[in-house]
Amino acid sequence: MTTLSIGLTLAIRVFLVLLFLPFSALDKVLDFPTAVAQAREAVSNRSAATALILAGLFVEVFMSAGVVSGIADRVCAFVLAGYCGVTALLWKQFWVPGDFWTKSDGKARALFWDFWKNLALGAGFLLIAFGTSAAAISSFVAHPTLSTHPYRISQEHASR
Repeated sequence: MTTLSIGLTLAIRVFLVLLFLPFSALDKVLDFPTAVAQAREAVSNRSAATALILAGLFVEVFMSAGVVSGIADRVCAFVLAGYCGVTALLWKQFWVPGDFWTKSDGKARALFWDFWKNLALGAGFLLIAFGTSAAAISSFVAHPTLSTHPYRISQEHASR
């Protein structure tokens, strides 16, 4: 049962970050000019857009690795939650195209669903950062870099 518990915990965390590592990070590396062009939709300055892509790449690789490995996973998950929120607000602006109510297959509808998917994924990361109870939030605020020790099996659970 211990192996199954650890395996499920690992699988859940891998699936949670899979969008970022490897897929989005790899896409940025393999098609960097297109990534910068997309970033320029939010900021017109090429240098700022490049910096955004590099920062995003850092977040996607290192924060995802932290969530999967369990090393400072709470702060890594918190950063990824923020990243999901920022990308929703900057690149999933469903209110901009103006065709939300006029075209069921318009750009606004597609962006609407992507916007909420980003926020939902961010909420999933917040469960790792804060835990599942209000009491755990104060623990995060007091010690944000501590790990949740996701692969540790307590003696109490091991004896069941």
